[in-house]
Amino acid sequence: MKEIVFEVVQEADGGFTAEALGESIFTQADDWDQLRANVREAVQAFFFDTAPPASIRLRLVRDEVLAVA
Repeated sequence: MKEIVFEVVQEADGGFTAEALGESIFTQADDWDQLRANVREAVQAFFFDTAPPASIRLRLVRDEVLAVA
């Protein structure tokens, strides 16, 4: 596997959640730096018996609701 992609969402409390696309990996953190560390650790744990991906992509998803009227 060349790359694993995580969909990252910022929660209302300011923290972040990250979920891998195509794999059962999920983690969370209070800030971006901690999230990066947690994602690396989760990927290493998930691929403990196989070769890990060469890179990890964090894709930040931003939801915004606009009023029409």
